[in-house]
Amino acid sequence: GFRQKGNLVKHQRIHTGERPHKCGECGKGFRQRATLIQHQNIHTGERPCKCGECGKGFRHKTSLDLHQKLNTGERPYRCSECGKGFVTSTRLLVHQ
Repeated sequence: GFRQKGNLVKHQRIHTGERPHKCGECGKGFRQRATLIQHQNIHTGERPCKCGECGKGFRHKTSLDLHQKLNTGERPYRCSECGKGFVTSTRLLVHQ
């Protein structure tokens, strides 16, 4: 179940295909307002997620997180065969 009715409505949009939040620039629709706001950064060129180390900006927090793992050398996903570490599980799967 869902604790808040709004979360149920957002979930139901997956099944209905409803995308009520439209980009005024290109017309692309989104299920959630937050995703529309993230998308609009493409048109404005804004990169609000900044790296504290080097100052590089990113449109999405997930991109910043990946960048920071590369900066620190963190590679939490290990190959069980050779022991090589990877930044993402996807990169590990490609390796295997």
